Amino acid sequence: MNSSQLKYNHESLNPESYYFTRNSMRFFGDTMRNYGVKTHENFYELYRKQPVKHGISKSAHFDKSTFKIIIFA
Repeated sequence: MNSSQLKYNHESLNPESYYFTRNSMRFFGDTMRNYGVKTHENFYELYRKQPVKHGISKSAHFDKSTFKIIIFA
């Protein structure tokens, strides 16, 4: 799974989420090119390849079945 597929699945199953909206990504100075995905047993980890505005480099974890965000690390 790549970051674009994760985004598509998350937005399809969680239309109320603002995580990948243009405004929120612009606010943090982020782009989809800056994301990578690691697969774990029960979740996908979306990580930033480079820190963005204000030095933010945290990862987000998405449940494999619902694609809801389960934790920010």
